[in-house]
Amino acid sequence: MPTIDADHLPQGDEKVQAVRSMFDAIAPRYDLVNRIMTFRMDMGWRRRTVRDLDLPPGSAVLDLACGTGDLCRELATRGLRPVGMDLSFGMLAAARTAAPLVQADALRLPVPDGGVDGATCGFALRNFVELAPFFGELGRVVRAGGRVALLEVAEPSNGVLRWGHGVYFGKVVPRIGGLLSDGAAYRYLPKSVAYLPEPAAMLDLLRAAGFARVERRLLSGGIAQLITATRAPS
Repeated sequence: MPTIDADHLPQGDEKVQAVRSMFDAIAPRYDLVNRIMTFRMDMGWRRRTVRDLDLPPGSAVLDLACGTGDLCRELATRGLRPVGMDLSFGMLAAARTAAPLVQADALRLPVPDGGVDGATCGFALRNFVELAPFFGELGRVVRAGGRVALLEVAEPSNGVLRWGHGVYFGKVVPRIGGLLSDGAAYRYLPKSVAYLPEPAAMLDLLRAAGFARVERRLLSGGIAQLITATRAPS
């Protein structure tokens, strides 16, 4: 099975297998490394994600690429009914959530058309082979009027902040990851931002998949981004 090479960004099926293998490997200490490298800001970003999802209590929500269940726990705290799905069995095995968990490919979800009220996804957009099919699958499973909230890393627009963020993300984060987890994985993750389309193109892809009220907000000075949208009637 292919493994992550920090100097090579895999494509197609190679990327699927390499990303799954990488997350299986880093699952046991994934939460610890996240907390340290974001100074616990990731917890606030997830709270904001669930708040801006803006669905009433009792709503059924898919958390895609759910990892160890951070967003599932936040969704449940706000009275929503999460179901976590992830391609990585290692992540699911390390999950700390009472929500139902399913090993599944986000491009082929085992969910009927219009079967859920909403969906979340945290820090995984750059790990999909293509975003258009993923957004299309979101458009299929989320009911009309339902909501999605997609959390991802970003680059600050301010030049000084962008330089500092680049140094931290590109140099410091890999060192932290190497000390506490898998060095190759945390050298690859900063570089994987290159997979993301330009913001305007990403929003256009969501609109093409049947979503309206598409909005993008920058968080914490622009080091993270939150994209929200409402499923338009067919």
